[in-house]
Amino acid sequence: MSRHSVLWGVLVPATLIGGERPQLTLAANAPQEKDSELLKDARDTFEPLPKDMATREFPVSPERVSLGRKLFFDPRISVDGTVSCSRCHLSALYATDALPKSHGARDKMLPRNANTLFNTALQFKQHWRGDFENVEAQAKHALTGPGFGNPDFAAAMARVNAITGYPELFKKAFPDEADPVNADNWGKAIGAFERTLVTPSRFDEYLGGKADALTPAERNGLRVFMDIGCANCHSGVGIGGSKFRKFGVKEDYWKATGSKEIDKGRFDLTKDAADTYTFKVPGLRNVEMTAPYFHDGSVDALPGAVRVMARVQLGKTLSDEDTGAIITFLKSLTGKPPADFITAPVLPPAGFK
Repeated sequence: MSRHSVLWGVLVPATLIGGERPQLTLAANAPQEKDSELLKDARDTFEPLPKDMATREFPVSPERVSLGRKLFFDPRISVDGTVSCSRCHLSALYATDALPKSHGARDKMLPRNANTLFNTALQFKQHWRGDFENVEAQAKHALTGPGFGNPDFAAAMARVNAITGYPELFKKAFPDEADPVNADNWGKAIGAFERTLVTPSRFDEYLGGKADALTPAERNGLRVFMDIGCANCHSGVGIGGSKFRKFGVKEDYWKATGSKEIDKGRFDLTKDAADTYTFKVPGLRNVEMTAPYFHDGSVDALPGAVRVMARVQLGKTLSDEDTGAIITFLKSLTGKPPADFITAPVLPPAGFK
């Protein structure tokens, strides 16, 4: 019996053949195997997190990270003085805001759910539709998007220059530039900070060779996760975040999620019919902590999201046993938030203008 399947979104497990519930689910019938065999399969599929997400093009120098951390938490650069990056990415909510859709400047509702920023710089694109190549491009765009609401980059940088202390911090972070206070460097500084937001978990210890870093139940859930086919899309270092997939292979996704609006996804960017209802596969790290789920936040809890994916991607009804096994494994992907993200920095003094 083949257990391989196509996976998108949170995950797409399959346990039913021909619409009938089997007597034994995969979780209940999982073979007993040597820990070394499971670890080898896991290492062939996943990768442990790095210590940071720096690249040659986008380094994480102390000066850039310190500046980016301040800018990330500063609301005074938005058009109404109320929005910072941290408004949609709260430390207490694992760098999300727990809203179906976030709110930007002047309380304007943004078009999609805010993904967590933890580990996101590892993903091949940013945002649900893949609007941006990297976190730096996304941070720059936010200045003039509905989040911050500035009319142009010049207006945003005028706000930065008006706050005593920032020009000198930009000079330290970008010492080779005559006029370093610009939108590109804003994106690079915030990106440098975001590239430090790595949340290793016990799963990374497991991949490093510590077999008992996961409990027996979590190891069983890992086997179910792989054998069912979840890892067809949710693989690599981010347990996802490396490809696009259509949401709704077997039926329209909104019939299962109850979505009030139908989002055509990547089609709106490319105008290619093949991209209709296509979205980036999100990474599953910290997925236990990042509800609600999907691009529109239409599903509140993880068990429901798992079952929705099985239904719309494969037309299957997922058993309670397999659902529970997979979720047990997914909880092992929860890491500790970085200390520099838990607390906000002291910002240069100045009133909003």
